[in-house]
Amino acid sequence: MWQTVKSYLRLYFVDAMSAMAQGLFASLLIGTIISTIGTQFGIPLLTEIGDFAKAMAGPAMAIAIGYALKAPPLVLFSLAAVGSASNTLGGEGGPLAVLLIAIIAAELGKLVSKKTPVDILVTPSVTILSGALLAYLCAPAIGAAAASLGQLIMWATELQPFFMGIFVSVLVGVALTLPISSAAICAALGLTGLAGGAAVAGCCAQMIGFAVISFRENRWGGLMAQGIGTSMLQVSNIVKNPRIWIAPTLASAITGPLATCVFKLQMNGAPISSGMGTCGLVGQIGVYSGWVSDIAAGAKAAITPMDWIGLLLLCFILPALLSWVINLGLRKLGWVKDGDMKLDV
Repeated sequence: MWQTVKSYLRLYFVDAMSAMAQGLFASLLIGTIISTIGTQFGIPLLTEIGDFAKAMAGPAMAIAIGYALKAPPLVLFSLAAVGSASNTLGGEGGPLAVLLIAIIAAELGKLVSKKTPVDILVTPSVTILSGALLAYLCAPAIGAAAASLGQLIMWATELQPFFMGIFVSVLVGVALTLPISSAAICAALGLTGLAGGAAVAGCCAQMIGFAVISFRENRWGGLMAQGIGTSMLQVSNIVKNPRIWIAPTLASAITGPLATCVFKLQMNGAPISSGMGTCGLVGQIGVYSGWVSDIAAGAKAAITPMDWIGLLLLCFILPALLSWVINLGLRKLGWVKDGDMKLDV
């Protein structure tokens, strides 16, 4: 019984959430990057293409979730409408509304799929109607709850930047390394501002930290796979020796408050970027696009040298240096040994 419950929890809140993050990446996030390039280089066509991609965030998320749930084709394609309705009606917390409603609509669609002679009519109707009705009934409340929680975290970070800087940086960084989606969490909560900056710092500490401290085992391939890929590659090694996680996590506990208290690093780009770290340099591009948006809105005068220094220190230099120094101490204590972080890359 417990194994069945665990498998469903993994399916719905690990696999589905990870797929949702990929859907967001393939729409909102990549669209933001393309439109930012178009705006910066004066290419209206790229700006328009980016806007088209961003507009498809809801359908992309829902279809990705359906794919993770192994939905039949008619269910999968019908989820586009469900995602659009849920994301639109969910407002700021739209991604969380999409996650919950798309799961229910997909399962209801799977129940009737290929059960009638008129499957081509029944399955899309059940999927779309159930999802859309749930969106009307629940999405505003779900979205408001997620947005309120995100606003609470951001307000608390403004009020107590030191302690919340540690809290957000460590938790989001840990989520990035675990087989759950830190990007989806940040997107669902709409995590931006100082809290978003702390999240970026925490994710970078995990990715760059593991890339550097495992260099002697994994060389350049491992450096790239973890540094611009994901630190999730180390999960199996963490299970074998949890102490290898100490250095990147302590590094995130240091860079988080530095981000909030010293450099005032803010993520005012797409919230999903807050949970991406250095993966494809998405976190850094998100920070930059936020700077550009702030300048356009008159909230920021210009991008200063200190902005760039803070970004480089918090995202690359300090995570590498702090993790290396801390891990050196752990090796001298015998807590971490050669081969503990070996990857097949």
